[in-house]
Amino acid sequence: MHLACKPDWDETKERYRAFWAHEYFGRCALAVTAPLDNPPDDPPPPARPATPYRRWTDLDYAAACNAYHMRRTFYGGEAFPVWTVGYPGHTSIPTFLGCSLDLDFDTGWWHPVVTGEGLADVLKLRVDRNGDWWKFTLRALERAVRESAGRCIPSIGAFGGCGDTLAALRGTDRLLFDVVDRPEEVVAAEVYLMDMWCEVFDEFYRIVREASEGSVCWFGFWSPGRTYAAQNDFSYMISPRMFRDLFLPVIERQTRFLDHTVYHVDGIEAFAHVPALCELPRLQAIQILPGAGKPSPLRYLDTLRCVQKAGKNLQISLPPEEVEPALRELSARGLFISTWTATEADARRLIENAGRWSRD
Repeated sequence: MHLACKPDWDETKERYRAFWAHEYFGRCALAVTAPLDNPPDDPPPPARPATPYRRWTDLDYAAACNAYHMRRTFYGGEAFPVWTVGYPGHTSIPTFLGCSLDLDFDTGWWHPVVTGEGLADVLKLRVDRNGDWWKFTLRALERAVRESAGRCIPSIGAFGGCGDTLAALRGTDRLLFDVVDRPEEVVAAEVYLMDMWCEVFDEFYRIVREASEGSVCWFGFWSPGRTYAAQNDFSYMISPRMFRDLFLPVIERQTRFLDHTVYHVDGIEAFAHVPALCELPRLQAIQILPGAGKPSPLRYLDTLRCVQKAGKNLQISLPPEEVEPALRELSARGLFISTWTATEADARRLIENAGRWSRD
């Protein structure tokens, strides 16, 4: 499939296949973006809509922003253009289950709906397929497929993860009490919600599969089959033992459902769960993300090496000047580095250098 915004897409797909198979293809996987040298002289997108609701639901505005950005970006290595309406929570399972959503121009917040004693009410929740947000999400996916044709890949979206969907439905404070006071109910709710997650994924996948030749989610990794970034940001606040007992089995269920899974470890306190994640046989990749305002991932080499020693692929995001130091410390087999440069020439040079710096 030819993509106007990614001329080497067919070669890139082959490198993704090798990455998922944990094969070495001569360098680390490297996704590098930069401003295009000679962008078209197109007018910028229209002014941002006046309200947050319109900002996130005006599909014409989303189409104009996506097109303008893609036409002005160089996608080097494993980087590629993705069409999305953004991820403030409006196209997610908590919203489909009835959580009201406060939107601003950058993000959104859910309001819990399971506020009684215990978690039994979670098992009564059903996706409202007649609801406005569900219908909007289907329209957005269908628009993404149309807009992507010949240019980019449509995102399947960001619609929830293990632990975090339950925290949205229940409220984080209440869920922190629940994991201590009623762990069995937490497990039952998680199993129920993951079964629901798989059903939702399949419905969305049927829409984007052909246009994507597989799928890509909010994370930006392409797969020839079903892929998603598993996560549990709630786990930042619980012990490794509690994570293993309450949430790891459901994450394992998610990895069995998907063809390719990367786990998004967000925040230094969540690094304690990496050994448990490394034990999941169907988890192919782990992202190590220290978090906003924290030091470079290279400050946590013990954690990075733990992932590689377990035979898992490793994803990290680094500024371009840290790519060479990373490749001195880490094996390039299964290593995926996301970065950016100031110019297209710098991006091309970095990809070439990565081939020299990489070692198996």
